[in-house]
Amino acid sequence: MSAPISLVVQFIGKDRPGLIDHLSRVISEAGGNWESSRLIRLAGQFAGMIHVVIREDERASLERDIAAVGSADGLTISVLPSPDSGASGSVPEAGPLQLEVVGQDRPGIVSAISHELAAMGANVLELATDCTNAPWSGERLFRAVASVEPRAGMPAEDVRERIEAIASDLMVEVAFAEGTGEAENR
Repeated sequence: MSAPISLVVQFIGKDRPGLIDHLSRVISEAGGNWESSRLIRLAGQFAGMIHVVIREDERASLERDIAAVGSADGLTISVLPSPDSGASGSVPEAGPLQLEVVGQDRPGIVSAISHELAAMGANVLELATDCTNAPWSGERLFRAVASVEPRAGMPAEDVRERIEAIASDLMVEVAFAEGTGEAENR
């Protein structure tokens, strides 16, 4: 029996009922374990990434069967090797920082914040954004929620201060929390 390996299955295609069932069945039948995923419907398309652990000797079967799902369901699918956990570098001293940004929608908000985070050496682990109509005015509101890992040795307070410094120029409000708690307005 061969050793287990980690793979990431990524896909995108037209949304329809039953896609998750089809993908999960193929992964299970190939001997894979669906460990974690992020799946979302955006603008009529369904996209996702699935972390699968499978024995090395079953990888070719999984890749063949996943490709068949792509053909049958009209999905663009790829299977990528995933580095072992902890192999990518140093472990951060604290848990991730949760960042929430809310403001009137306009181009450049994500670009400005992601640029500032990159300049600090912080890593964005997860990012979700959305635009909705404000309840009273009907204006478009932008909202982003991110999980950010500060550079090793960088205090979370430094990240807060640098993002807050650009918030007024972006005309957004920011809130922070350490770990997975609720973000606190600042």
